[in-house]
Order: sequence, then C-alpha cells, then structure tokens
Amino acid sequence: MIRIGVDFGGTKIEAAALDQDGRFLSRVRQPNPGDYDTAIRVVCDLIQRAEQEAGAKGTVGVGVPGSISPRTGLMRNANSVYLNGRTFREDLATALGRDVHMANDANCLALSEAVDGAAAGARVAFAIIIGTGCGGGLVVDGQLVEGANGIGGEWGHIPLPSPQGAELPGTECWCGQRNCLETWVSGTGLRRDFERVSGRSMNGEGIIHAARRGDADAVGAMDRYIDRLGRAMALIVNILDPDVFVLGGGLSNVTELYERLPAAMRPHVFSDGWEAKIAPARWGDSSGVRGAARLWHS
Repeated sequence: MIRIGVDFGGTKIEAAALDQDGRFLSRVRQPNPGDYDTAIRVVCDLIQRAEQEAGAKGTVGVGVPGSISPRTGLMRNANSVYLNGRTFREDLATALGRDVHMANDANCLALSEAVDGAAAGARVAFAIIIGTGCGGGLVVDGQLVEGANGIGGEWGHIPLPSPQGAELPGTECWCGQRNCLETWVSGTGLRRDFERVSGRSMNGEGIIHAARRGDADAVGAMDRYIDRLGRAMALIVNILDPDVFVLGGGLSNVTELYERLPAAMRPHVFSDGWEAKIAPARWGDSSGVRGAARLWHS
C-alpha cells in the first residue's frame, strides 16, 4: 500500500503519494483557501488527485500547524486560526470516508528527518522550523514525543531566554503571550527587528543579502538574530541534549547559521563542553509531507 502525506501550510496545501521506500509517486498542491469548509474540500481533492496519479489508494497522514487537544479532540494553537476549535481530523476523515492520522507540522519534519534524513540514526533529534512562524518537534529512538498533553516540542511559544534591553517587554504574540520565540527567531521576527532598529523595511531574504554585502543595519540584525536563536537552542540542549538539531523553513537555507550557531550556544549550555550536529533538513520543503505520510508507521 502507498502512503499519502498532506502538508497543511499557511499559504499552500500539498499532498503527495510515497511508496514503501519513500520515493515520490505523485505531488500536487493548491493555495490554502483560508476557509474551513473550503479547506476540507481542497484536502480531499488533493488526496484524490495524488492517488489517481499514483494509481493506488493509501493511508492518509496530515501535518498541521497547531495540535489536537487530547482532552477535547479540537484543534488548538494553529496560526491558520480558522482551524482552532474545530474537529478537523474527524471532519476530514468523514469527508474522505477513511481514518486520518494527524500531527503538528514540526513533528512531521522531525519524523521525516529522523527516519531517513539529516537525523537518521540519532537517538534524540530536535527539529526546528524557522520560517514565517517558529515550531519544534522531538523524536527519541525513532518515535515522536508528543507528550501527555499533545504539546511536546512546542518550542516557538516559550519566552526568549535571558531577554535584555530592547527585548523587554517584548512583542505580543498571536497566541496571546508576550516575548515568544516566534516573535524573535522566525522570519517575521527577523524582519520586525530589522525595521525596529533601522527604520527601514526589508524582507528576510533582502536582509540576508544586504548583510552579506556588508550593510551595517542588516549585519546588526543578523548578529542579533543568531544570538537569540543560539540562546533558544541552548535552552533545548539544557533540557534534552539532542544528538542532532535539524533546521527547516525558509531561514534554514542561511548557511551562516550552521557556521555561527555553535559559538552562540556554548556560553548558555550548562556543561564544560558541548558538541552536536546542526544540519539543514535533508528533504527541505518535502520533509513535512514525507513525515505526514509516515505517521501511520511511526
């Protein structure tokens, strides 16, 4: 039997069919419609198209922003806020006429990379999404760790460690808290910090290119970004001490992160020495959909 994975992103929804060895048989995508009922129809249509192209039906796993409450069964914490408070898994299963497995998108990234990606063979792997938002996922001994309340790895909504100076009191996050990592180490956070300090407006890609050209404002923004990301990752080291950090999302393509993060982390790690692998996701943008497909087999 083939495996169908769905990556429910903020701007696009993708479905893919994989064979038992993880090879793609088909991939299809559509824009996220921004409406609950329409999104259900879009996901069903994408699954049907993926299966038609692959020539077989398969199990269905879906990676979503946010998570399902084990207490109520309702979606929560999704930055696609129209999903929150809805029985998304059950509604999708009813529309499809078959069972659906569902997990947080960062968990899907972690699972994909732990199985046959940048964290293959690692005992403890922590995956980080740094894109429009910020998320995390944890895999131990090849198994997802979602926790007693289904929020394991929700790294993006803890406060920035050791805030200082202009980092206080911090930006209010969409989740209702203040100073969340998502407001600092996401691409949105990088752009906001650059604008706050320089008075100039530029997207994340522009800031990175400007920093490489020596633009002082952009260099400063990148220095602050790496310092904050290093503090945040050191906190995870002090709790979990992963063998491997895997980075996904748009900012994971910034090569300077892999060169500079270890030095930014070490002063905050509670140890006389620290070494671990920090690597970009082997499967890049495909990790989410690959991990979703593997939810039936994790």
